[in-house]
Amino acid sequence: MASISDHYAEADQAARAVDTAKDITLYGGRKAPLPLNVIIIGCGLGGLATAYALGKAGHRVRIIESAPKIGEVGAGIQVTPNLSRILIRWGLGEQLKNIAVLPEAIALRRYCTGELVGWTRWGVTMEEMYNSPYYHIHRADFHRLLLDLASTVSTLKLNSTVVKVNPSPPHPSVTLSTGEVLSADLIIGCDGVKSLVRDLVVGEPTKAVATGDAAYRAIIPTSEMMKDPALRELVESPEMTGWMGPGRHIMGYCIRAKREYNLVMAHPDDGSVESWTAEGSADKMRADFEGWEPRITKLLSMVPSTLKWKLMDRQPLTTWLHHEGRVVLLGDSCHPMLPYRAQGAAMAVEDAAVLGNLLSRLSHPAELTPLLRGYEVLRYHRTAETQKSSRLNQHIFHLPDGPAQQERDDSMRRAMETELARVSKQLHYRPWTTEEMTTALWDSVAEKQRQTSDFTGEGNSNQWADMRKNREQFGYDADLVSEKWWVENGERVCRQAVANSVSNVSARM
Repeated sequence: MASISDHYAEADQAARAVDTAKDITLYGGRKAPLPLNVIIIGCGLGGLATAYALGKAGHRVRIIESAPKIGEVGAGIQVTPNLSRILIRWGLGEQLKNIAVLPEAIALRRYCTGELVGWTRWGVTMEEMYNSPYYHIHRADFHRLLLDLASTVSTLKLNSTVVKVNPSPPHPSVTLSTGEVLSADLIIGCDGVKSLVRDLVVGEPTKAVATGDAAYRAIIPTSEMMKDPALRELVESPEMTGWMGPGRHIMGYCIRAKREYNLVMAHPDDGSVESWTAEGSADKMRADFEGWEPRITKLLSMVPSTLKWKLMDRQPLTTWLHHEGRVVLLGDSCHPMLPYRAQGAAMAVEDAAVLGNLLSRLSHPAELTPLLRGYEVLRYHRTAETQKSSRLNQHIFHLPDGPAQQERDDSMRRAMETELARVSKQLHYRPWTTEEMTTALWDSVAEKQRQTSDFTGEGNSNQWADMRKNREQFGYDADLVSEKWWVENGERVCRQAVANSVSNVSARM
């Protein structure tokens, strides 16, 4: 049986950011007047992003990780504009240009013929509209970049499994399997879909629900694809290509400056496990997609081995914050995302950015709970809606052949025809303004967009053609949202919390 480390991929040499991180200033240079001792449980993407955001806010951060070494499996990640905006602000703009791929479009195809039924331009359009690019990146490269960032402002303790969390002030703590007890002012559960911290925060065990799907993951060297004229165009004109079939779909795209091609293959679950590192059978994988178009057969013939994971879902939790106010959840521990909308990493990093921004203002112990509640308020609805959008794509992509599938394809074709006409006329959407991206100004924006097209794609089966959904998903700016909340609510709430604290102390004297 292969060990977890056997699945780890080496990060690209260009995926380094230690020197860059030292020169970055966040939050307008603001540092928390009251620095906290923070323990983050989990060294995944969310944990590392949180360590960097809080470290830059002036807090003292330790990351506790059960794994004996740092590494990430070979897989691709989609860096949508709402995520790239944060990463560029954190100093990673040049690294992303060097190691990522800028997809030109999303192309949605019939599984059996490869017929194009949906197409939306991305590359240029994404930057035009949302002032930040859409990238495809290798997961190991992304993890390495965030590790470099976090290492400049935090410490990391490996091979340390948390078995118990004490949430009670004044000295919350975690107990390790060795018996060692570590204290902190704030504990953040970034411990993923199987979170220990989640059950403590919610107050009872929470159950995951099987989606009925599992997924294979594989990476193919594009040097092999370039030898075949039928596959060469997938590399030379990089698009995210989705093949949709009954109960199954495949997503493929280039990563690592087009040196590798990433495949994610969703299929009916047949007893897989909820793990990022479980091995799957390449022969079984090929059998699961027998009868698909010739390019799929060729691609899968190039896969010698694959990883397989069970896709589980969880409904939104009742709370992310323990009632004593010193333990909070972040990322997959509180809102795991199905991969059908490519927002799992984005939501975790957004969480981190919001939390860091808010806690950069902490100046009194009484402000901590209101600021953590503000974080939950700002993030809860957005993550729940993104989960819902991901579930919808599962249904859309997997329709059986028949009337519903034909209606889906017709819907996607209508959006594609409009998009192709707009591209052929070299029409461009104007960028969203900052105000439009952070407030509900859809009606006026939609009217202005109709100057170039009457079609807004609202409700289209191709969710990437829906301008309203795109604006809400990709136009989000975690820092602007946080600053807006502070001006409209946060400062007042925190001031009142401090006043109440002072009053209570006076009453006890």
